[in-house]
Amino acid sequence: MDRSLWQASYPKGVPKDVEIPQESVHGMLRRSVAKYPSTPALIFALTPKVSKTWTYRALWKDIVAFSRNLAARGFRKGDRLALYLPNCPQYVIAYYGALRCGLTVVQISPLYVGDDLVFPIKDSGAKGIVTIDLLSHNLEEVWSRVKDRRLTVIVGRFTEVAPYIVGKFFLEGALRKKGLDPSLPTAYDFLPFPEMLHPASPIKPVTIEPEDDVAVFQYTGGTTGRPKAAMLTHRNLVANALQLRSWDVQSREGDERVLAVIPFFHVYGMTVALNYPLFFGGTLIVNPEKPSPDTVLPLIDRFQPTQFPAVPALYNAINNDPRAKNINLKSIRACLSGSAPLTVEITKKFEQLTGGRLIEGYGLSEASPVTHANPLVGNRKIGAIGLPVPSTDMKIVSLEDPAKELGVEDTGELVVRGPQVMKGYWNQPGETAMVLKDGWLYTGDIARVDKDGFVFIVDRKKDIVLVGGFNVYPREVEEVLYEHPDVLEAAAIGIPDANLGEVVKAFVVPKPGTKPQEADIIHFVRSRIAHFKAPRTVEFVDSLPKTLVGKVLRRELKKSAEPPTRKA
Repeated sequence: MDRSLWQASYPKGVPKDVEIPQESVHGMLRRSVAKYPSTPALIFALTPKVSKTWTYRALWKDIVAFSRNLAARGFRKGDRLALYLPNCPQYVIAYYGALRCGLTVVQISPLYVGDDLVFPIKDSGAKGIVTIDLLSHNLEEVWSRVKDRRLTVIVGRFTEVAPYIVGKFFLEGALRKKGLDPSLPTAYDFLPFPEMLHPASPIKPVTIEPEDDVAVFQYTGGTTGRPKAAMLTHRNLVANALQLRSWDVQSREGDERVLAVIPFFHVYGMTVALNYPLFFGGTLIVNPEKPSPDTVLPLIDRFQPTQFPAVPALYNAINNDPRAKNINLKSIRACLSGSAPLTVEITKKFEQLTGGRLIEGYGLSEASPVTHANPLVGNRKIGAIGLPVPSTDMKIVSLEDPAKELGVEDTGELVVRGPQVMKGYWNQPGETAMVLKDGWLYTGDIARVDKDGFVFIVDRKKDIVLVGGFNVYPREVEEVLYEHPDVLEAAAIGIPDANLGEVVKAFVVPKPGTKPQEADIIHFVRSRIAHFKAPRTVEFVDSLPKTLVGKVLRRELKKSAEPPTRKA
């Protein structure tokens, strides 16, 4: 498609292309250190009243020390270092310290245990792993399966990065009350994180080739379901941060406060809540707990962030929390929502609460991740994922013949190209060839483009429900479900049907104090969209299964909807 289609809808001040310097990820941070040495870079907020601050100068000092100590322990350019951490200062220091040493960071979810934890360690060939006391026992449980890697293990503690006034015993007591174990592991030898911050001999500067050198292994699912590591280069990550910066024409460099509660291990959190703010002198407000209104609302009230990147589930939870009306949310200027579809109802209500702008964006691990976003100023279309960000191309191709490009308002697979697109999958040439063709990334998402260049995701190819030969897109059903006054959250899936092949089943979380009926929900949907698209059954649940970043796990819903297997 011709870029002029969507560039004509760009707000004033947004460039058609971004200039990408030959710079590393840590080199971009170093620029901020030189420009804003005394500006707070990181506020670690254990609670709204208990926090500790690092200036850019202090943060860089720790990063340099960490990288020197890695080199002193035999780490060399190209080695892999796994990060098995929640959002905390140790993550930020280890992430940039590893990159400064020329290493590749391997992202591991702090929710992983057992096989899920073993796989990325072994698949990536990690030489070391950094974790925290609360997670270190998960590593103990699988140690016999990973110790053959001769892993260097570095273990941090929250007590190391807490303010002095909190005190070690106070914090440990609070953690134990939550059922968390702050004791240190005994099954393996490890390096205490503070030792990695001791003075060490300077290292010879590592030469980074931004276009070739891989900064991050970002694990993601795919056509086979087996996790694959998307290889994101330094240029990929620098480019995406610059694309985001060019998109936010009202951003005040050196004066933004970003509430960083979406997890850094996730590609969305890494780029939008870590790299992008720190590349431009922003202040990160970091909390290690799973984001919820209980943790987030007091942080907003105390620290008054200007940017709050999150996911629809969290915005929706805040919308429906009665405490939100009594908290000052007006500092929030811009919110980029990602990782799951953002409904019209969630958007409208959150903007009424805050006065800020909540926009839906789109991306995927293989693209660092952002490829599209709605404008932060001027015209936007709620329900769309927006326009391609600067220096990004796109096209819609036929589902039956991917070589055939479609036109405006046609529905097909979204395909993108740009400097943020990955190098490929680690040790997976076959899988790489399936999604990367002549520089184009085949996203697996079904979409259409309107006359103004705005893109609307119809659904995932794999999530289409085929009802009597007709395609039903779960997102379309969910949009209607969210309009029902008694629905807090909703998800739709396909279940087998003897006559039609598949029919739609809805899972609904009712709003507190309401008791919606199945027949009422079905009638509500049927009154708004075609009958064959409406759910045949509705199951009311207390919550929807989600990833740590807030994406609904449809596969778990499908499992729960399967009839039990009868024993012979």
